[in-house]
Amino acid sequence: MLPQATADLYRDQQRRVVSALLLTRREWSKMDPANFDASWAQLRPRVSLLTASAQLGAARAGALMVPAALDELGQSVDPVADVRPEGFAGVASDGRPLDSLLDGAVVRSKQGVAGGSSPQDALVKGGKWLDMVVHTMVADAGREAAGVAIAARPQIGWVRMVNPPCCSRCAILSGKWFRYNQGFQRHPRCDCYHIPAREHTGELGWAPDDLIKEGKVTGVTKAEQQAISDGADAIAVINARRGAQGMWTTEGTTRRGYASYVKRELAKQRGEIAKETAAKVGRRGYIKQYKVRRTGPRPTPATIYKYATSREDAIRLLAANGYIVSGSIRDVAALAL
Repeated sequence: MLPQATADLYRDQQRRVVSALLLTRREWSKMDPANFDASWAQLRPRVSLLTASAQLGAARAGALMVPAALDELGQSVDPVADVRPEGFAGVASDGRPLDSLLDGAVVRSKQGVAGGSSPQDALVKGGKWLDMVVHTMVADAGREAAGVAIAARPQIGWVRMVNPPCCSRCAILSGKWFRYNQGFQRHPRCDCYHIPAREHTGELGWAPDDLIKEGKVTGVTKAEQQAISDGADAIAVINARRGAQGMWTTEGTTRRGYASYVKRELAKQRGEIAKETAAKVGRRGYIKQYKVRRTGPRPTPATIYKYATSREDAIRLLAANGYIVSGSIRDVAALAL
């Protein structure tokens, strides 16, 4: 279920970003390859104004979407204060003046020349960087205004809306509910948005597993897709990349990591540690006494599929290393035996 107001906002913001890019690219095309500084001094006010205008439109739309979406969901809440969209225009996401951020396009161009590129090629590189900044700043203005409109309404949080196809980092956050004060994680050119809502049970947004199984997530390897098809949790599989070093990963293996709890339960079921001491595994002394290292690396999904002797063996190894999370810890450990 997706509020129509949120879907309409997304389409509106896409058009706004495209329009801003067309206009700023037209200005950038006027840059003189023979004199970057002089031509940018003339073009800078216009590029900054065009970007700020798009930010203002995005902020207004983002702020208006929140009450409209809540009304559709039957969760209307009166705000304790109103959003001022003008506060999101002419300012970069990190708080600096917008034009000082846009200056980075010229800096990138100069770096290209210093690196041996021709002035024309260097301007192409600088133009691509400018595109990235304009896209991100306009989208951020809409997101930030929506975030403020959400914060101004008691008991309201937000669900992350992705626009497939999306990257894996956005996909695993899709459909997740966040408190009003939790920051919106995004990358350059990210086009995800808020769905304002009270805490919910998952009926809003896309489920990460569904996105990946349907091929709507970019950058997912064949091994990761196979692991998810075999029952592994999409979030566990994608997060394993963070601590990956070759064939192994340390993600999820800390004292409170899910994989560590699975290993502890496995040790219990195998009789390697007594039931009464199982809860103590994870303390340094017990890590040495029993060969249940709660901070040791675990194989990545790719490594598991490379060495598994059969699909059943692969599923067993996925469970043993904390990639399958359905059911209780006891059930997962039993599947791994």
